[in-house]
Amino acid sequence: MSPGGFETTESRSTLVGTMPVRRALPQRKRRTIGAWCFADHAGPVDFAGPEGPDVGPHPHIGLQTVTWLLTGELVHRDSLGSEQRIRPGELNLMTAGRGIAHAEEAVTPFRGTFHGIQLWVAQPESTRHGDPAFEHHASLPQAAVSGGVATVLLGAFAGVTSPARRDSDHMGVELDLLGPTTTLALRPEFEHGVIVLSGGLVCEGQPLGPGALGYLDTGRETCELRVTEPTRAILLGGVPFDEPILMWWNFVARNRSEIDDAYRRWSDEDSQFGQVSSRLERVRVGAPLWRDRTETPRPGEGTNPSGSR
Repeated sequence: MSPGGFETTESRSTLVGTMPVRRALPQRKRRTIGAWCFADHAGPVDFAGPEGPDVGPHPHIGLQTVTWLLTGELVHRDSLGSEQRIRPGELNLMTAGRGIAHAEEAVTPFRGTFHGIQLWVAQPESTRHGDPAFEHHASLPQAAVSGGVATVLLGAFAGVTSPARRDSDHMGVELDLLGPTTTLALRPEFEHGVIVLSGGLVCEGQPLGPGALGYLDTGRETCELRVTEPTRAILLGGVPFDEPILMWWNFVARNRSEIDDAYRRWSDEDSQFGQVSSRLERVRVGAPLWRDRTETPRPGEGTNPSGSR
């Protein structure tokens, strides 16, 4: 793709627990956007029975989770002892570093519509072996854009800066747009991605709705969006991540031996990940398929089995 180019790719439909999600990242053709390496758009889905949007205790290494809701509520619990309810308009940011475990529980009993997105940021070498951490932001800065409002989740955009931690040069913004046209100022050294959560846009003459990822290459200073109906979307951006990563399940690493070690430690209930005080059962998955193989992984290869995040 030439600098400043634009392309769309379809998200992959999968399940997290019992909840259907659209997985915009990673894809075979596009593993990262800046340091952003994972994007699960969940819902909107209605819950009326005993089950809610629950994900039991599961581990992470080498990444940050960014949780953002449009409707519904969750309770975050982790092995640091954090317990935090998150509501629409609030941000949960968890840093895994060398290892953490957490659960995402529905507020019991849960009745109604759940809709949100969880994003992962790959940590750079300088911080990925560091201490785990958790932070919650009950409010975030906003900026007016033509035809709407931008809420800055991470990084800086439109003259305002989020208080949330960043380990690399990247940004994440929710756009609440009424249109008819929105022109966004972009950093040309960033690559960007647009994920529509509700509504619809036209970018570079191509329609973009829920279930697709719009990718804008580096070299752009502006992006014009034609809003076809009231829309909420996520804009991601960052300097291209120059460290090759290997993703498998909930782990972001650099090689298979790191993944194997993390998998073994989680399976053995090693102290690396600690304990989560949760009403839900611990999540377990089968071993990586390569454990009986000897070949070297290609940079960026890996899978993320559905079932936790």
